[in-house]
Order: sequence, then C-alpha cells, then structure tokens
Amino acid sequence: MNSNPHHNFPRPLITALQMAQHVVVLTGAGISAESGIPTFREAQTGLWAQYDPQELATPQAFRQNPHLVWEWYAWRRNLVARAKPNPGHLALAVMEKRVPQFTLITQNVDGLHQRAGSQNIVELHGNITRTKCFEDGRIVTEWAENGEIPPRCPRCGGLLRPDVVWFGERLPVNVLRTAVSTAQSGDIFLAIGASAIVQPAASLPLEAVRRGKITIEINPSPTPITPSMHYPLSGPSGRILPALVQAAWP
Repeated sequence: MNSNPHHNFPRPLITALQMAQHVVVLTGAGISAESGIPTFREAQTGLWAQYDPQELATPQAFRQNPHLVWEWYAWRRNLVARAKPNPGHLALAVMEKRVPQFTLITQNVDGLHQRAGSQNIVELHGNITRTKCFEDGRIVTEWAENGEIPPRCPRCGGLLRPDVVWFGERLPVNVLRTAVSTAQSGDIFLAIGASAIVQPAASLPLEAVRRGKITIEINPSPTPITPSMHYPLSGPSGRILPALVQAAWP
C-alpha cells in the first residue's frame, strides 16, 4: 500500500461507514497475530512443541491430566500478558466512538480488545484471563494459593480451569444468540483476521450477506467468504483499519 492508503478505498464504502447506524465487527486470530500472539494452530514452541493444541484444549484432556492443561494455559496467559493491542485493535476502539451503535464479536480469548478500549464486546470463545470452576462453570476470581495445580474452587472444591470454550464444548447459548442476531441486524458487517473456517463464527458474515448488509473483509489472504464480500480489503488489519477510520472520520 502507498503511504496514504485510504485514498484507495471506494467512495461508497466510506459513505456507508459514515451513514451507518450499527456497525458489527467479527475478529479472528489474525488481528491478535499482529500483536505477536501465535494463532492456535501454529506450531507450539519450546517445552510445548511435542503437544498438539487440539489434544490439550478439550475437557477429556483436562480430566486426564489437569496439571498439564493448567500449565499450558499458564504459559499461554503469559504470552497474552506480554502482548500489546496493535493499531488494528486501537482503530476499532476509535470506530466504536464514531458510530451510534457498535458491536464487536471476537473469536479471540486474549482480552486485547478490552485493553485497547473497546466496550461492547461479545466473546464467542471466552477469555483466557478469566478462570471458572470445572464442575459448575461459575467464574472464580480468588482462590487459595497452596501450591496445588490446578487450584481448587473455594466454593465446591472442584478443579479450576480457564474460562474458554474447548473443542467438543458448545458455545454459551446466550452468547451465540447475541452474535447471530447482531450479525443479522447491523447495517455493516466487517470480518477481520478471521479464517472463516471455525464454526459457528464462520457463518456470521454469511448471515449478514443473506440479510443484504454491506460486508467488508480485511485479511492478508483470501478466505472461503472472500467471494461473497462486497469489499474484500487485502492486507494486515493493523494497517488497513487505521486508514479506514481516518478516511471515514478524518
């Protein structure tokens, strides 16, 4: 892209953003990868190279070896804690202030959108910085640090686990319902850094298409939904989003 990339945006796209009453955004692993957080399917490093993430992120794995799974998530939490929101995250927080209604649906569990200043967030897959009880699913914020790994729920003594959706688990019904109804009701739908492979998130942009909404995709490489999008914008979100916000609300 040239030094002033927003000159390249189609005028109808900019006008649509300026006129929009409700902008809906879906973000996937791509936006976090730009902050240095490896995508879930990328190779594990160091100590964890021998493990397949899909074998660690399951209820069965936790039942078989809760210590191992807790330690893996502690390592991932540490990665997330060191990462910082990138210009793409920050641009979405600015966009939220510029439009009457804004909903950010994310597949990411890293909490970077919150740290960037976004307010109205629907977390499809939970949040790695939160902890819940494996037995009853309730969020736990404090527990006894007695060296036990994983620690135990102060209420029932059950094992604690990260508040993320594992393979083989359903998304919380209310979260999915909110995401689908929002995708159907917004004026504009942006899909950003999403592989468009992981269901049910991958179906959300297509819900917007079916309802005749204006759809935008921002991704460095094409995905299965690219042909269906009104405005496929090719490139990293950390470069395109700030330019898009600047073009629409200079």
